[in-house]
Amino acid sequence: MPRPLGEGQDTLVHAAVTYRVLMNEVIKLLLSHRSIRRFADQVIPEQHVEACVRAGQMASTSSAVQAYACIRIKDPGRRRALADLAGPQEKVSRAPEFFVICGDARRHRLLCERAGVDYDQRMEGFLISVIDATLFAQNMVIAFESLGYGVCYTGGIRNDLPGVGRVLGLPQGVYPLYGLCVGVPAEIPAPRPRLPTEAVLFDDGYPTDEDVLASIDRFDATYRDYLAKRGATARGWGESIIEKMGHASRVSVGPYYRDQGAVMA
Repeated sequence: MPRPLGEGQDTLVHAAVTYRVLMNEVIKLLLSHRSIRRFADQVIPEQHVEACVRAGQMASTSSAVQAYACIRIKDPGRRRALADLAGPQEKVSRAPEFFVICGDARRHRLLCERAGVDYDQRMEGFLISVIDATLFAQNMVIAFESLGYGVCYTGGIRNDLPGVGRVLGLPQGVYPLYGLCVGVPAEIPAPRPRLPTEAVLFDDGYPTDEDVLASIDRFDATYRDYLAKRGATARGWGESIIEKMGHASRVSVGPYYRDQGAVMA
């Protein structure tokens, strides 16, 4: 005969039931995300592209300004040039679809200019364009994944933003942020582990530095094991971050965005 539940057991059972209830199809899809870098040679139907872009447009946008643009790269020459600028990264050339996601203040500038009003948004305007573009892109990614496609964000285009700007002929007020490869997956990689929820979800304020570092130390073993199973050098997440953040990278990004009209103050 089962024993009556104690207070602690009751809490655990309630949490388990709640978790199962919350595991609807959308959450399952989100939890199954992984970056895909190898794609099958299979064309994505035009109606799928249009539907996913439309889903991206339905993301939240600050005061309905819709400060983003999505440039679909169909020309093979431009695709090859962008692949070279990004690394080179072969997946940029080979993915069935490749998009460049941009913050877009151009249309706002044109409206102000036509009305004889000075465009003056400063840092807030640039920040809104980055946020809006990223919300749009993530909605579009989820839509593609819901149809069975794989995706990979490509920050490598920021290696040479002036070169990207020349390839795409970007006017002032358009800020290329990252690329997005999309296609039918030709691989099923293991999902990269994330920090535990308690390391990013805090109540009423930010934790102490000691607590932050302790949560990272606990996560390091999980991350080390993940890399070892991939055949990569086994190291903790903290070590990876120190290596990445311990030196300046892509130092031309700020000057390029300023030249494009972004005000960083």
